[in-house]
Amino acid sequence: MAAQETRMYEAKFPEVDDVVMVQVKSIAEMGAYVSLMEYAGVEGMILLSELSRRRIRSITKLIKVGRQEPVMVLRVDKEKGYIDLSKRRVAAEDIAACEERYNKSKMVHSIMRHVAETAGVDLEQLYGTVGWPLYKMYGHAFEAFKTIVTEPDTVFNRLQDETNGGQPIEALTDAVKEGITKNVRRRMTPQPIKVRADVELTCFAYDGVLHIQEAMRSAESHSTEDCPVKMKLIAPPLYVLTTQTLDKQQGVEVLNLACDACKAAIAKRKGSMKVKESARAVSDRDDRLLMEQMSALENANKEVAGDDESEEEDEGMGDFDPNGTTPLTS
Repeated sequence: MAAQETRMYEAKFPEVDDVVMVQVKSIAEMGAYVSLMEYAGVEGMILLSELSRRRIRSITKLIKVGRQEPVMVLRVDKEKGYIDLSKRRVAAEDIAACEERYNKSKMVHSIMRHVAETAGVDLEQLYGTVGWPLYKMYGHAFEAFKTIVTEPDTVFNRLQDETNGGQPIEALTDAVKEGITKNVRRRMTPQPIKVRADVELTCFAYDGVLHIQEAMRSAESHSTEDCPVKMKLIAPPLYVLTTQTLDKQQGVEVLNLACDACKAAIAKRKGSMKVKESARAVSDRDDRLLMEQMSALENANKEVAGDDESEEEDEGMGDFDPNGTTPLTS
């Protein structure tokens, strides 16, 4: 079956003053021709005078073919299908809101289209019976899909109650329900967030190593079921505390408590702990950089250890008399 396309929202056209996402198709003397991504690619135009508040020296520096841009709707002629748009009138906060809404709508649209294709149903019909009603009921279908991750029956039963008087919806077959639930769970199940704090931990008292290990255990004792805490050595005196959680704020709070416990435990043993970087969410790139740092420090330590060993051997040969008689002198 060929890929189906339809608009993301029930309205066939946006309203004046809406900020919508478009993709630039071509550039002409009058301005730029674009397609409205959320409205099945309907064509619009950004007039040259609406591209920028500043004097335009080169249109290609302002807008490029293929680029996606948030723009404001100035005029809609629904009969002729003309839509005039403006790039220069879009405020910074409108850009952020438009991008967030579009990304949510794009996720919903991708799931709806996949379900329509695999279940063999018409995409616009699926939107009419499921997608667009969910937009009305939840403010955005994305919010309904978030609920489907854990409580699919809650959403489907509400949909049935509010749109069909509690009676089964003919188009909402078991295959469609299963397809939506499966795709939503695969695409929208929350991924754990990595949270990390970097500290310096030292103890020069007798049995200092044991005291540091004790402090590390104190930190890890603040683990919870949702936020397991791990503390490991990078290279003396650098250590990291890490956790993974679905709730960023909870992860930060747990690591802060773990840092406080570690600091208190080592202070009792006349040691010290200094927070180099407080608890924060980190990316896979941050993890890779940490691993590279650990590897570099490990290699540096190996090289230093090898140098010391070599020097010790040289010094030993200088002090050793193979005949066991008199010391050798240089």
